[in-house]
Amino acid sequence: MRILVIQQKRIGDVLTSTIICNNLKAKFPDSVIDYMCYPNSIDVLKENPNIDNIIPVTNKIRKSTLGFFKFIFEIRRKKYDAVIDVYSKLGTNLITLFSGAKYKVSYHKWYSNIFYNYSYKRFDAIKSEFGLAIENRLLLLKPFFSEKITNVKPKIFLKDSEIAEAKVLLKNHNIDPEKPIIMFGILGSEHYKTYPLDGMAKIIDFTVAKTNATILFNYIPNQKEQALEVFNYCSEETKKNIVFDLYATDLRQFLAILSQCEMLIGNEGGAVNMAKALEIPTFSIFTPSVRKETWQLFENEAKNASIHLKDLKPEIYEKHTEQYIKDHTFEYYAEYPLALMLEKLEAYFQEYKN
Repeated sequence: MRILVIQQKRIGDVLTSTIICNNLKAKFPDSVIDYMCYPNSIDVLKENPNIDNIIPVTNKIRKSTLGFFKFIFEIRRKKYDAVIDVYSKLGTNLITLFSGAKYKVSYHKWYSNIFYNYSYKRFDAIKSEFGLAIENRLLLLKPFFSEKITNVKPKIFLKDSEIAEAKVLLKNHNIDPEKPIIMFGILGSEHYKTYPLDGMAKIIDFTVAKTNATILFNYIPNQKEQALEVFNYCSEETKKNIVFDLYATDLRQFLAILSQCEMLIGNEGGAVNMAKALEIPTFSIFTPSVRKETWQLFENEAKNASIHLKDLKPEIYEKHTEQYIKDHTFEYYAEYPLALMLEKLEAYFQEYKN
């Protein structure tokens, strides 16, 4: 059996959809499973034994009509038995339609029957210990599973050599092995997913005062100016605990460094999802406009906690639409009571110690 899983968009989405591959490979061990995604997400798929081939959708393919249709026919020549389109946009609709697969699976839309012979309505408001992002992906496995699926956690696979190199990097930066290391996701994937930088500095100050941990920042070189702004907002005592110049040069190196951390604290997004896939505890701050029901993943586990404005001031969501809140993100970030956030963070530290 040859299977294609399609999930474009961001790293968190791509990583979460690997649960489809993990379950299919377990049920059909002789199958060949290919995964189609954007090039920037490939690193979270590498070394996954449940994925046989990664098919990158480059800008050259996406931005050229001729190139795109050549790509469609390349996919058709692979003769897939099943295509599971998690992304479900026009481009992937067409890829699925022309694949010739017996099983064409995606989410239900008014036009779904044109492209798919198996389509399912996304859950919108289901109680889930895993989160809707997980539950909705499990829906797409219905044509292949009659039994309850229990393998629901995305996983990242690192080589021993990658972990060893990360340990050497930490040692070369004179990081005390006796102290905990905490990674801070100081910047979100979008500006509206970034908690105000001065507020983030206060959270870092609080963390250092409570844990005396070594602090690493998750940023890339072109974000150095913003990272420096956070650093400069921190107290002089806190700065002594921050190893500012240690940052990953690529995503695989970041994952290996993250695997050596005690926990990750910061903006909800791809880094939080990667930490969870590495079994690293997380405390995340949601942007006010992201639906918490979808991405509060695995918070049935004490090691994963988050804070969302909807938990603090649900009346705001009764008055305004998600789009309105997104358009006024930074006004609503101001509605997060810092004292309450720090109180929840302290409770998290205590829970984690126990």
